[in-house]
Amino acid sequence: MHTRAAILVETKHPLVVDKIKIPELGSGQVLVKIKYSGVCHTQLLEVGGHRGEDPFLPHCLGHEGSGIVEDIGKDVNKVKTGDHVILSWIKGSGANVPGTVYEWNGKKVNAGAITTFNDYAVISENRLTVIPKEFPLKKAALLGCAVPTGLGTIFNTAKPTPGESLAVFGCGGIGLCAVQGAAIAGCVPIIAIDIHEQKLEKAKQMGAKHVIHAKKQDPVEALKDLCALDYAIEASGSPVAMRQAVQSVRPQGGLAVIIGNAHHGTEFSIDPKEFNKGKKILGTWGGDNDPDIHYPRYCNLSQHGQLDLETLTTKTYSLDHIDQALEDLKQGAVLRPLIEM
Repeated sequence: MHTRAAILVETKHPLVVDKIKIPELGSGQVLVKIKYSGVCHTQLLEVGGHRGEDPFLPHCLGHEGSGIVEDIGKDVNKVKTGDHVILSWIKGSGANVPGTVYEWNGKKVNAGAITTFNDYAVISENRLTVIPKEFPLKKAALLGCAVPTGLGTIFNTAKPTPGESLAVFGCGGIGLCAVQGAAIAGCVPIIAIDIHEQKLEKAKQMGAKHVIHAKKQDPVEALKDLCALDYAIEASGSPVAMRQAVQSVRPQGGLAVIIGNAHHGTEFSIDPKEFNKGKKILGTWGGDNDPDIHYPRYCNLSQHGQLDLETLTTKTYSLDHIDQALEDLKQGAVLRPLIEM
């Protein structure tokens, strides 16, 4: 059996969309017919060569999506043929199987335990979460990375209580999910910071009371004028924003959480006195989620109108236009591109 896939052959070059041969399923592996794939800044970093040396070239890409189980390998118990599933890079229960190897014109094409820029993909069992068949697969694709990272950073990592203040630096897909999570958690006020007017407008729709255009105002000074900030969530990948997030939270208990992926080799500096003031800084592993527990909750929030996924999915692309989707994401022209297979 063959499938079409977008292959990264060489960094800083367009992806190659072509047919690859699917190997037989091994123990703990699942063949999924991909319906939608999200496109993340992680793929921008990979394609652009900004994650350091890539020893796995050529390889497939993509780490969030939705689809339907086509076949299962030996010892798979979590899913069955016909199940609708979320595909996520974040590990849940089930077999943890190393990546597979496809064949392309006599060459090997590597793939991790999950890839989603394929019509069909071999996935490790523990990267799948079953969802109700009535839940739209278009929305479900975002539940593999953008939604759990944004919401989980609020609910599982920062854990604000109602009435505490929170600012989000970077209002792409993950940042906007963090804004929504802050609204669900009862944060007041919620402030959004970005360099794109259209993203700030979206943040208002999703619960931000105030917005700060980082090219027109100093975010740290602007935030001081608004409140004694309890939490700052950095979702931009910018070292400048990371430093500003720490600077902006209040002394004696203010917390900054860093989500964003910076370019390989990038560093950011901070005055140690910020920590002498009693401020805290945390990282997060994709919102610190347990997919088996948290992903059904996020589906439930969406189904009951508490979580807006429509605004994030305003534009879809075909697999043949994957490079355009990456470029639009890079330029900030789209919040979260979706590839419709």
